[in-house]
Amino acid sequence: MNLPFYIARRYIFSKKKHNAINIISGISVCGVALATLALVCTLSVFNGFQDMVAGFFTAFDPELKITIREGKVFDPSSAAFKQVRSLPEIEVWTETLEENAMVQYKDRQAMAVIKGVDDNFEQLTSIDSLLYGTGEFVLHDEVVDYGILGVELVSELGTGIQFVDPLQVYAPKRNVRVNMANPSASFNRDYLFSPGAVFVVNQQKYDNNYILTSLDFARRLFNYDTEVSAIELKLKPGADIASVQKDISRILGRHYVVLDRYEQQADVFRIMEIEKFISYLFLTFILVIACFNVIGSLSMLILDKREDVGTLRNLGADDHLISRIFLFEGRLISVFGAFAGILIGLLLCFLQKHFGIIALGGNGSFVVDAYPVSVHVKDVLLVFVTVIAVGFLSVCYPVHYLTRRLLKK
Repeated sequence: MNLPFYIARRYIFSKKKHNAINIISGISVCGVALATLALVCTLSVFNGFQDMVAGFFTAFDPELKITIREGKVFDPSSAAFKQVRSLPEIEVWTETLEENAMVQYKDRQAMAVIKGVDDNFEQLTSIDSLLYGTGEFVLHDEVVDYGILGVELVSELGTGIQFVDPLQVYAPKRNVRVNMANPSASFNRDYLFSPGAVFVVNQQKYDNNYILTSLDFARRLFNYDTEVSAIELKLKPGADIASVQKDISRILGRHYVVLDRYEQQADVFRIMEIEKFISYLFLTFILVIACFNVIGSLSMLILDKREDVGTLRNLGADDHLISRIFLFEGRLISVFGAFAGILIGLLLCFLQKHFGIIALGGNGSFVVDAYPVSVHVKDVLLVFVTVIAVGFLSVCYPVHYLTRRLLKK
């Protein structure tokens, strides 16, 4: 039997001489539990927002994207790309070309990113779920090319969802010097018409800048023949994305980069991870402050149990064993607080996820009505380890100091 642990367990539930000690011990457990609960709920809310943002990107970004490491465009007609295209895990192969251009509608102008895509782009992504308007996803017909604009770009240009006049698109000619006498001769100009729909990703990068159109239009505007800026891939259901990513990287070599969805939006998710980490540090600091209640509770318990300590010494207990008793007492408070906080935090996350108890407000102006929540096992384990570590460390020095000062022979 672990004697110090057994005695500490009896002490934590036993009646003390002074009722205030019981109250302070309860407050100590509640303080640790509250800090633990805050950690679980806060990290879960950050996870919920990350999953929500990832869902938006999922509808627009491909599962895998191949780009060149140096430069802007490349020719995908080499033998290596043919080998990649023949991989059995690939379901959809789409060539894209992205370049900056100036667009003008009537008297309004703006800079935009023209993204030319293959006709099978609709099979690659869930673009239909992002479209608003009476039209449909169409890139061209026998006569004209169509442009699907981001909703914020539509607002900036004042085109409306269904614009009647064509959108003028200007791009500088490649390898041509600007003629100062006639600057317009140094630019290519083409026209895009409205299919009666715009896309809404709810991300500024796309909604403010992007125009989707046909790949042939982009090549014609930017003076390219077969070059592309990226190849976007959709894999067959059940395919291992990480494994396919490694295979493609091995085939193409170091001159090309293969990115999954999270790597394509690395900056966004890095910022969110930093915010999550800062919140974790801040709440851990609050947990440290809550542990001062544990120290206060232990100091009063030590004074309350002076007679018991004298009895133990008469029975042959040394100072090390007595210190371990009160160390276990502090650790048990931390453990109880950790378990209680995690269980209540998980319960609150469950209620928030299914019933949306805490609303975002804004009268429907947000993408979701309530705070999104996603509980990750690794975060729950991190919280538990953090609470136990902080709780255990916070009682070590105070217990050794107090037992020496308050329990002198």
